[in-house]
Amino acid sequence: MTPIKHVAGRAIPFGRKNVDTDVIIPSHYLKTITREGLGKGAFETIRREPGNIFDTPEYAGAPILIAGDNFGCGSSREHAAWALLDMGLTCVIAPSFSDIFSGNAFKNGILTVVLPQEAVDRLIEVAQTDPIDIDLETQTVTTPFQDRFTFEIDPFRKACLLDGLDEVGLTLAQGDIISAHEAGLRAQLPFLASANA
Repeated sequence: MTPIKHVAGRAIPFGRKNVDTDVIIPSHYLKTITREGLGKGAFETIRREPGNIFDTPEYAGAPILIAGDNFGCGSSREHAAWALLDMGLTCVIAPSFSDIFSGNAFKNGILTVVLPQEAVDRLIEVAQTDPIDIDLETQTVTTPFQDRFTFEIDPFRKACLLDGLDEVGLTLAQGDIISAHEAGLRAQLPFLASANA
């Protein structure tokens, strides 16, 4: 997982409320066995709308999405996080998130920032013309106009995102401790070692 310390750039001022995971990535994309290419199917129904924001040239490559309340509700498909990553998004800002989506986003290296509706409205306004800056270490979102919004994040999630550690990475980081424990078990209970041979 790529560490996240600082995310800066244009933000897609989406703002819609109650966007479920089927809108983020429709179910017919769930048959894939790879994470690559899901970005092309992300927000497919919205991309059919004339003048949709996702295909507007000034937001191409934007690393931030500003969404409305209850983003990621619906089914618990991890493909939604994969699709956002494949689009190049590493942070989503919204007034609230579905718990399951928020967990899937975190496990895949996407920072979810919860801010009050007034702050989200201001960021949507700024995003029309200017970049936004998110600093995970200081837990702040700032704009070129001196706006400064602070956000809360679980300390464990923050540490994992800063260090780029997913569940596999966390386990591998404990490799020496695990090896020492296994060696101790083999010494105390030698019949276990012979059973596994």
